[in-house]
Amino acid sequence: MSGLLAYGRMAEAHWREHCPRLVRELETQGKLQEALLEAQEQTTGEMVRLLRDFRRQGLTPQQAHDQAWELVREKYLLLPAESPE
Repeated sequence: MSGLLAYGRMAEAHWREHCPRLVRELETQGKLQEALLEAQEQTTGEMVRLLRDFRRQGLTPQQAHDQAWELVREKYLLLPAESPE
């Protein structure tokens, strides 16, 4: 498996700031890196599929990217903030 790229690093920064309990739990289980890689891979795969679909619908590359990013970013990377402990 490859290392963290932009999406994975974005997820890690966001999770550490907004989901500290999740990060602690994953670190305790030794699964943080695995979870970040999975989020990165899921995001990349879904972005590719959506970009292709949106381009087929006639959107420009920028429009396709913006639409895909809007749909995918909070699904895997920018998770909702945890409530205060």
